Amino acid sequence: MTPVPWQVETWERLVMRARQAALPHALLLAGPPGVGKRAFAERLGSFLLCENPAEAPCGRCRSCRLYAVRAQRDPEETRPDGSLAQPDGYPGHPDARFVGFAFNDKTKKMYGEIVVDQIRELSAWLALTPQVGRAQVVLIEPADAMNNAAANALLKTLEEPNPARFLLLVSAHPARLPPTIRSRCQRIGFSLPPADVATKWLLEQGIDRTAAAAALEASGGNPGLALTWARDGSAALREEVATHLRSLQQGKGNAAEIASTWARSDADRRLWFAAMLVQAETAARAQRARGPLALTGEADLTKLATWFDRANRARDLLRGPLRAELVLLELLVEWKAALAPRRSRVA
Repeated sequence: MTPVPWQVETWERLVMRARQAALPHALLLAGPPGVGKRAFAERLGSFLLCENPAEAPCGRCRSCRLYAVRAQRDPEETRPDGSLAQPDGYPGHPDARFVGFAFNDKTKKMYGEIVVDQIRELSAWLALTPQVGRAQVVLIEPADAMNNAAANALLKTLEEPNPARFLLLVSAHPARLPPTIRSRCQRIGFSLPPADVATKWLLEQGIDRTAAAAALEASGGNPGLALTWARDGSAALREEVATHLRSLQQGKGNAAEIASTWARSDADRRLWFAAMLVQAETAARAQRARGPLALTGEADLTKLATWFDRANRARDLLRGPLRAELVLLELLVEWKAALAPRRSRVA
C-alpha cells in the first residue's frame, strides 16, 4: 500500500509532522473523486497505529496485521450509487473505526446519510482507552454525507479531543460540510495530477496508451476514474450519452425514453459524462474547433455553460428523494429546448 506519485509530497509532509508530534487530531482530506483520498487516508490510519513506523507503516507488527484484516458486514453495506460503502471492508484492528453508509436494522434498508447514532457511538468509543497500541483512528467517508444532527454530534468531539485520537474526514464535496466542522479540521487538498504523470501511472497499471488517453479525456484528467473506466468499458457508455445528447439537439431523440434509459442504470455516471462532454464542447467552440458532441448549428456558449451547471445540480438531486427519471427528464427537455436548431418560419 504505497501512495500514488501525486501524493508522495503530501505523505512525506504528514509523516514529518507525525514524527514531531505536530499532526492535528482532525484532518479533512478533500479533492475530486478518483484521486486516491480514501486509499491515502487508510494508509495514514495504518501508519498512526503502527508499532514501528518509519517512512510508512511497517506491515509486520501486530497493529499492521490487524489493520490489514478486512471484512464486510452482513448484509453488505452500499452507497446510494450501489458501490460498497467500505470498498475493502472494515479493519480488524480494535483501535480503528471506519464510518460510512450503514444498514438500518429497523427498516432493513441502507441509510442514505450518516446519522447521529453512528456519531454518538463513535464518540463513546473514542472515550475508551486504546486496546492495542498508542492511538485510535477514525475514518469518516464520505464526510459530507453526515446529516445536521450527526455533524453537530461530531462537533463536540472535535472541540474536546482526547490525546492520540485522530479523525480523518474524506470528502469530494467539502463545501457541503458545516463551516464549524471545516474550521476545526486541517484541510489536506488533493488535486488532479499533470497529464503526463497520470498517463505514466495508467500505463504502469497495464492500460495501453490509446485507452489511457481516451479514458483521461473522458474523465477530465482524473486518473482514478480513468483507470476504472478503462477497465470496465465505460467508454461505450460515454459515447451512448454523447449520441443521446446529439439526437436531442438535432430534434430526433425522445427525451422521455432517454431519461428512462439513464434512470435505469448508472444515472450519476451518465450525468457526469454529459456534463464533461458539454464542458469540452464549450471549450472547443470557444476556440472555433469541433467538440466531442459535434453539435450542429451555432450552439449558444452561454446556454451550454448554463446546462453544464444544471447537469451538476441534477447529480446532487439524485441523492435526494426525487425520482431519478423525473430529474433527468426535466434536464433533457431543457437541453432539447435550449439547443435544438432554430427553424425558420414559413410566411
